[in-house]
Amino acid sequence: MKKLITAGFVALIAVVIYTQITIFVVPPIGAVPEGRTVIMLRLNKTNFIDSADAMCDRLQGGVSLLCRGVTMGAVVSKTKIIVRLPYSEWLYLISTGGKKYER
Repeated sequence: MKKLITAGFVALIAVVIYTQITIFVVPPIGAVPEGRTVIMLRLNKTNFIDSADAMCDRLQGGVSLLCRGVTMGAVVSKTKIIVRLPYSEWLYLISTGGKKYER
């Protein structure tokens, strides 16, 4: 019985994290040459693992420097960043479905 309660509690925590948190990847570009990965509170249009490039591709059908900048600015200003971490190309590729875009 104790294992069942523990498993239920772990599942509840996982669901809460998945629905309330976004791992947002900022690839190395001019403004942020080393790149960043941030854990933040989720917004309406963000996925669990997301990036500005993935959002531009998903919402506008392509990635441009203007879209990338506007998206990063909007995301950062509208949410609370919980943790800033180093850039992770693996997470970036997950967010874009394995696509790489020009820096």
